[in-house]
Amino acid sequence: MKLLSIVLSSFAIASLRSLLRSSTRSAVLAVSLCSALVSSFAAEQRPNILWLTSEDHGPHMGCYGDTYATTPNIDALAAKGMLFKHAWSCGPVCAAARTTIIMGMYPPSTGGEHMRSMAAIPKGTKMYPQFLREAGYYCTNNSKEDYNLTKPEGVWDESSGKATWRNRKDGQPFFAIFNEQCSHESQLRKRPHEAIHDPAKVRVPAYHPDTPEVRQDWAQYYDKVTEADASAGKRLKELEEAGLAADTIVFYYADHGSGMPRNKRWPCNSGLQVPMVVYFPPKWKHLAPKEYAAGAKSDRLVSFVDLAPTLLSIIGVQPPEWMQGHAFAGKFQTEPQPFIYGFRGRMDERYDCVRSVTDGRFVYVRNYMPHLSQAQHVSYQFETPTTRVWRKTFDDGKATPEQSIFWQEPKAAEELYDLQSDPDEVHNLAAKPEHAETLAKMRAAQENLALKIRDVGLLPEGEMHQRAEGTTPYDMGHDDKLYPVARILKAAGSASSMKADAIADLKAAFSDKDNAIRYWSAMGILMRGKDGLAAAHDEMVKAASDSSTYVQVVANWSLAKHGSDADRAAALPRLVNLANWSQHNVFTTISALNAIGDLGDKAKLIAEELKKLPAKGESPDGRFAGYAARLLADLNGTKPAFEDAGEPPAKKKKGKGKK
Repeated sequence: MKLLSIVLSSFAIASLRSLLRSSTRSAVLAVSLCSALVSSFAAEQRPNILWLTSEDHGPHMGCYGDTYATTPNIDALAAKGMLFKHAWSCGPVCAAARTTIIMGMYPPSTGGEHMRSMAAIPKGTKMYPQFLREAGYYCTNNSKEDYNLTKPEGVWDESSGKATWRNRKDGQPFFAIFNEQCSHESQLRKRPHEAIHDPAKVRVPAYHPDTPEVRQDWAQYYDKVTEADASAGKRLKELEEAGLAADTIVFYYADHGSGMPRNKRWPCNSGLQVPMVVYFPPKWKHLAPKEYAAGAKSDRLVSFVDLAPTLLSIIGVQPPEWMQGHAFAGKFQTEPQPFIYGFRGRMDERYDCVRSVTDGRFVYVRNYMPHLSQAQHVSYQFETPTTRVWRKTFDDGKATPEQSIFWQEPKAAEELYDLQSDPDEVHNLAAKPEHAETLAKMRAAQENLALKIRDVGLLPEGEMHQRAEGTTPYDMGHDDKLYPVARILKAAGSASSMKADAIADLKAAFSDKDNAIRYWSAMGILMRGKDGLAAAHDEMVKAASDSSTYVQVVANWSLAKHGSDADRAAALPRLVNLANWSQHNVFTTISALNAIGDLGDKAKLIAEELKKLPAKGESPDGRFAGYAARLLADLNGTKPAFEDAGEPPAKKKKGKGKK
């Protein structure tokens, strides 16, 4: 083929010279002909790329050593290809994970970390399919997008439930995604269900109670993974029958960890680790990772932020500097990285700020809001029987220490787990002197990344959008005048450290001109409960009327929860006002409703006022619109409407987005 291309190219050049001698019109024709021929030959020298993806499942597959799993198709693909032992999705839920993939950038740097949200795409950037299309590829997505960033024109040739590589031009290389939704969280709890795996034989992780409901959910999850494997097998057979297998590089991966609680939505290994299997046909083996071999299991640390630069590298395009991932295959592949990273921001209607790191053995989790439990009441998660029975087990005092971690508050400011001895991540080593060096190394890695990517997730969500008005969150975050990231990271770290000696600095920072510094000072006092409020009572009373509504929410939250009766009497009406969507923006409303929800019985005095609050209002994007309604439904004891927030019920027409 290469020799033929050289011969035909030589013929095209000779024809061009001949036509150039004849006339201008002929010359134009010759240039067009030559360009088309060269482009065609170049396209023939580029591989097809097929991505087979599935939703909501971790590496629970035979090729990863799981003997309970039934996954013959991906097992066979791994046997002739290679799998990555340590692959992370970066975000533990679909919108956050897919936002990572589409840009090759960490969502905490672009403003797209929250589930679901919308931010402007960074200036001067593109979504990766645009690069592939410019290089001559036919790009299809079947069919989920769910990006938290505004999508520019021309991202896909087709993105729908009917999109396929079959519609490309003759000889045109393709990049195609087929996303299988059968393994989605909503399907593992759907009843009735025809069982494949015996619930009696399932392994129940240490963090879950061993009950019939939990076993049923886990077994049904494995059944759905088997269905996803069968779907992948069907797509691979289609490729083989079309005679394209020898020219197509194949990736298989899931979009984040399993849909079970404490997996999905939580940025530890169980929520972030995904299967990732790649196959490079012999013709394209020179583009494979350096360690590639049939049946190999790579120790290289890879994550979703690496996928876009890897694609560009495979097709011979150098990844732009603004991409934050590292290519692990192709012409521009890099050396293996020492760490991969995860994050969690707002998860549906509940706020949190968590960052995580792994080196393949140890997992470090940094909780910037340790006063909140891992198990904040996300309504959609409570649709799963395991969540409800697990909560009852905890409330009844029957949960083991390992099973109680999920529900307890406060959670530890720092967590450190050894995956070799503790794969379920239930024994926190952060306070162990023998692990102090590892803890310091992992902490430094997390903080260094936050500074490098200028993590705007350290801002309240609404504050981030306010500061980015007229620009984008990413570009705002890279302007030190608009976003002094080092100062804010230090403030967030000091506030969430839970150290008593941080109180003096927190009190002094209440007079800072930067809203975010004052916000973290108020958060630091709130996190320290009654003792914190007693130490900074005057500052919190003043902060209750701060110019920033996000500081107001936190200060009034603390006064209502930990203050005197007089403090509570003054703070509760303020929180009701802040939760009124007709008076404030959607972000202030969601923040205030979260604060009120945390008060429990201490919010009884405003119960009737809460029933009068509007569940609808103006929103910068429809993706934010349903969360206030969910929070109000939870406070008022009514059933939330999931579709209002862009999430489907268990049944959804194929091709529509799921969470």
